[in-house]
Amino acid sequence: MKNVLEVLREFFLLGLTSFGGPTAHIAFFRDRFVGVKKWLTESEFADQLALCQFLPGPASSQLGLTIGWRRAGWAGALAAWTGFTLPSAIALAAFGIGVSFFGEGLNGAGWLRGLQIAVVVVIANAVASMWTSLCPGKLHKLIALVAAGIVLATSPAWMQIVVITLGAVAGLLFLREEDNRNDSKGLNEGLNSVRSSQLFGVVCLTLFFALLFGLPILTKLFPGQPLEAFTGLYRSGSLVFGGGHVVLPLLSEEVVGPGWVTKEEFLAGYGAAQAVPGPLFTFSAFLGSLIDGPGGAWGMALICLLGIFLPAWLLVLGVMPFWQGAVRRPGVGAALAGTNAAVVGLLGAALYNPVWTGVIHSALDLVFLLGVAAALLVLRWPSWLVVILAGVAGWVVF
Repeated sequence: MKNVLEVLREFFLLGLTSFGGPTAHIAFFRDRFVGVKKWLTESEFADQLALCQFLPGPASSQLGLTIGWRRAGWAGALAAWTGFTLPSAIALAAFGIGVSFFGEGLNGAGWLRGLQIAVVVVIANAVASMWTSLCPGKLHKLIALVAAGIVLATSPAWMQIVVITLGAVAGLLFLREEDNRNDSKGLNEGLNSVRSSQLFGVVCLTLFFALLFGLPILTKLFPGQPLEAFTGLYRSGSLVFGGGHVVLPLLSEEVVGPGWVTKEEFLAGYGAAQAVPGPLFTFSAFLGSLIDGPGGAWGMALICLLGIFLPAWLLVLGVMPFWQGAVRRPGVGAALAGTNAAVVGLLGAALYNPVWTGVIHSALDLVFLLGVAAALLVLRWPSWLVVILAGVAGWVVF
């Protein structure tokens, strides 16, 4: 129980302070759970990240699930998701309820600009650290650079899956020595005696596909907004690759198309979602709060929130039992080394576009960034404190 409460506390703090989208969340997770808490090693973190990058859904939330699971079992996974998701879900649902009173002009707010610049520094620090630890050799570095180049030169979100797969193949072909990683044994021994049966994994995966194909049939048999909304959100969460921003067109089709939410409301909610910490998928709580259903606005917000996150739960819980066994097989260490290098390249590409290109536009932005870098990298202040202070400073400066 102590570990569960610890997981809840840590992720709730991150849920209050993790601004900047999935790439930034991954950087915050690495800073906290690898650098500060030391719940897992750099390689273990990268292995779990590679798994979540392979799966559809919100990669940062899925990564949080695996970290909570490793620390305190299924209760830890639930605590991690609850702590990380609850702050932004409540904020966006409340915003949906009072959408006519506030929400305009959020993207131009000075405090938000300060937060965005702070996130650039946090991500850059994470990428630099992962480059050092996960790309020790020339071939590792080459895989990372090629991966970054491919992603920057192409636009489809599914290309990251191709890049990760190519990284695994390159690892198998050229990095066979990685089979003897010093911490490969720790990947399985560091689970605090938590084990998951493959039968349970099969049940979760079966349920995932049963809901994906069965929910549309149920909506035909039992029409109604709550079930239709849950079905649409579940479908969106099941089919999206590439993070929270990629899901927006799918969500627009599901809620704006039927006329449940206007285009203006949808865009206002999207703007608000940029101004709150935590996963962008909590945008679903805002959408639910605008849809009529049982329990009023809060009830529909919960239905939509569970609908979009349930696929991530089922996929992670379904794949994890097989993943933890796969990492012990010959050749998998080399494949993971290549995969990890490719993931570094993906994060590096994301650091440039959309993070850097979307945030740094002037000399003042660059000066502000240098100040944040001094606080984080020289003075060694904790990242969550730097983010909060950057928001306050941004409110004053911009």
